[in-house]
Amino acid sequence: MTGRDGGADLAPLSPFDPVVILIRPQLAENIGTTARAMANGGLFHLRIVAPRDGWPQERAWYASSGADRILDAATVHETVDDAVADLHRVFATCPRPRHIIKPLMTARGAAAELRTTAQQGLRSGILFGPERTGLDNEDMARADTLIRYPLNPQFMSLNLAQAVLVMAYEWYLTEDTTPEQHFMTNETHVATKGELENFNAHLLRELDACGFLRNEQKKPGMIRNLRHLFTRGQVTEQELRTLHGVVRELSHNRRSKQP
Repeated sequence: MTGRDGGADLAPLSPFDPVVILIRPQLAENIGTTARAMANGGLFHLRIVAPRDGWPQERAWYASSGADRILDAATVHETVDDAVADLHRVFATCPRPRHIIKPLMTARGAAAELRTTAQQGLRSGILFGPERTGLDNEDMARADTLIRYPLNPQFMSLNLAQAVLVMAYEWYLTEDTTPEQHFMTNETHVATKGELENFNAHLLRELDACGFLRNEQKKPGMIRNLRHLFTRGQVTEQELRTLHGVVRELSHNRRSKQP
């Protein structure tokens, strides 16, 4: 079964990327939105253990928003043991404290560990429990590491797709090179010092001509302040052209009124 148009052009990035394993999911829509969350983070491999309403279910494809190919490639397993049999590392999300002695990691720490595991050519998986109850102790016994998200301790309630999205996002960040901040200029460019100086000279000529700089004692400080105003940030070439037009129009109006 596939979506109506085949969905986005998704494909496995690597056989060693983490496998998302849904344990006894209850609603088809939640499986579909999980696939959507996976696609956002660059995860492809989905395994479903004992889905309550069977599989496949058309509602999952409708809820996936185009992540059809993840659902098309998903495999169904009767038991958790079967779903993890070919994996080298198994992580399990654990929203509530349990009386279990295992390594416990944050989502970010687990994502870094998952990336290292993949780079070593080893296969890994992440267990996500049923919507209402989460993983039970028997499920977590199959994992070697637990993951607990550092969220508001007064309200730690995520739906299934949200829980998957947190891990998918952290996984994606482990190799993301997007700068934390950049300056959008679209069709223009950041003005050069020469372009800024050209505008400053234009502005100062007109300010001198209209008498704004008539106080000789204050004039040097006023000029410095104007220079600081236009050089302390990233002014674009388009913005400078606009300012040139403003100054030109103001000076034109002034001169046209002179006798």
